Amino acid sequence: MKKYLQIYSLLLIFFLLTSCQQKRIEGEKIIINSETNGVITSDGPPWISRNIIQDRKGNIWIASFTGVFRYDGNSFTNITSKAIPFRFFSILEDKKGNFWLGTIGSGAYYYDGKSFQNFSTKEGLLNNEVTSIYEDKKGNIWFGVSGGASSYDGKSFRNYIIDGNEMNEDQTGKTFPNRRPYETNSIIEDKKGNFWFATRGNTFVYDRKTFSVFAHNDKPFKNVRSIMEDKKGNIWLGGPDGLWRYDGKVYTNFTQNFVGHIIEDRKGNIWTNSQRNNSQVWALFRYDGNSLSDKNPTVTEIKSGGNGLFGILETREGDIWFGSMKGVYRYNGKTTTDFRSKDD
Repeated sequence: MKKYLQIYSLLLIFFLLTSCQQKRIEGEKIIINSETNGVITSDGPPWISRNIIQDRKGNIWIASFTGVFRYDGNSFTNITSKAIPFRFFSILEDKKGNFWLGTIGSGAYYYDGKSFQNFSTKEGLLNNEVTSIYEDKKGNIWFGVSGGASSYDGKSFRNYIIDGNEMNEDQTGKTFPNRRPYETNSIIEDKKGNFWFATRGNTFVYDRKTFSVFAHNDKPFKNVRSIMEDKKGNIWLGGPDGLWRYDGKVYTNFTQNFVGHIIEDRKGNIWTNSQRNNSQVWALFRYDGNSLSDKNPTVTEIKSGGNGLFGILETREGDIWFGSMKGVYRYNGKTTTDFRSKDD
């Protein structure tokens, strides 16, 4: 009897150790359910808010340095506050309704509404500083990172490295654990199927075979912060050289002030955040779509934003949201709402 008890005890210990090991391995990939651990508040993020999107249900999502916030029209929920205590820089809802969250230093997180899964250099991501996220027409997820970009097809990564003035695909499996000189600020796929990469260095156009440097009068567009294709197929670029439009042949410059984010609203107006003339103060501007072909188009300053403004969103309701150094704002066409706590 004693012998059987010893065997039973050994089997029980083995089972418990095996069970704990399985949970530990799973825990490295899947993090706790944030729906039961998110912090609900009437206030939005109190600090730097880099990117804003609206999901298919109408909720507003904000990637901020104090977490990822979701706004349902009544209250904010910081869904990452207890699960992932990192600074968030970028966010995307993919075609399947799942979310991709980019951090500074911890890679990207995939969120299906119930749990999180981390993708970092361990899984093949080029670098753990994820400054932009984009989904192409085939459903591949692109990550703009420090040192280049990564494309994820649901199974594996393909990495593209910036080396000085060039950008090329790497097939050696190389990753960078530390910050690189160049980061990719914005990625788009245009209507012709070409990819555009706005980086801290050059701006690159990729025809799926080779990368070429995008330039005007032999001068490359450098440190472009945002690239956008409008409804007519024009490419817009914003950076230290101002706001530019390229129609495939002609380059048009609208301002030489530093421009950050760019969007086109449903009426064809162009919204930017940029510096004021001869000033370090940033503001939100609207370029009237009906006057874009004029020599001096109509430009309206909507809101001053101190020393920094970031991502811009037009909601389905027609409101304009934009991020700042001090949280987020909403402009309804008449007034601007600040969602920060009065105590911040």
